[in-house]
Amino acid sequence: MKRFLLALALVTAAVAGPAQAQLKFNPNQVAILRWYPANQTANIPVGAAFGVAFDGVDLWMTFGTSVVKKVRASDGTSTDFDVCTVYCGVTLTEIAFDGANVWVADAGNSAVYKLRASDGKVLGPFRASTPAGVAFDGANIWVTSAGDNTVTKFRARDGKVLGTLAVGLQPAGMAFDGANIWVTNTLSNNVTKLRASDGKVLGTFPVFSAPVAAAFDGANIWVANVGSDNMTKLRASDGTVLGIFVVGHEPVGLAFDGANIWVANKGSINVTKLQASGVNLGTFPLSAAPSGGMAFDGANIWVATPGNGINLSISKL
Repeated sequence: MKRFLLALALVTAAVAGPAQAQLKFNPNQVAILRWYPANQTANIPVGAAFGVAFDGVDLWMTFGTSVVKKVRASDGTSTDFDVCTVYCGVTLTEIAFDGANVWVADAGNSAVYKLRASDGKVLGPFRASTPAGVAFDGANIWVTSAGDNTVTKFRARDGKVLGTLAVGLQPAGMAFDGANIWVTNTLSNNVTKLRASDGKVLGTFPVFSAPVAAAFDGANIWVANVGSDNMTKLRASDGTVLGIFVVGHEPVGLAFDGANIWVANKGSINVTKLQASGVNLGTFPLSAAPSGGMAFDGANIWVATPGNGINLSISKL
């Protein structure tokens, strides 16, 4: 937790100036994953990655096996942690950072695993029916369960289940907007907005075909529709559709860099960069089809590409 609080303090100092550099919890900064200083990185081969998350210093990656890899973003130094030394038979995919720990989904064993970020120690498995997406709201971990069309809320400090909530069909990705959790329902072609404090459903909003990922840009929710090759931009306050934007074929992953939305396109094996206004700033080729895992480290966008065993870093332009 020290790393999380220190990083929040650094962001507060950078924005407020020396005279106002006081530690304040800002859930909006948690939502857009901007609680850390920028790091400079280079492309680093790591293996056939699926999920990726950034903790302010290191990238954490999953590979569809029992291994979680911790890679220092600045120089590529890596350490492997094998969950099988504690719980075997796992298949780790999606991953999220809670300020002190990383949480990893294991659909095969219907569990999520909590690993201490400082040393990779497994702090416990917590039951979740066929978990898919994982997200952090500043205090709790949210996990989508594609098998029973629910979202489970876990208290991050101890894994206590605070609620299991029904959403749409085959929930997948999530985004936190500072107050609410947005869930993409792949087979319902819509997104559900849940109030993070109590799980109350605040609305269900139609998008396009097969939404699988979501990201928050500070004011709006972006949804990747893998079945229709486009993005839906929703105003976070009320769910109003603000635009539909064509990207590459089969968009499966999203990341926000503070100014732009990056979209990983599985079918066209590239990444599209959109201004938050929706202006297309370019398309950048990948060497293999992305899995959907993406992260921003303050300087670069990381895209998980399981096809050729490389996790590709695309420099921020």
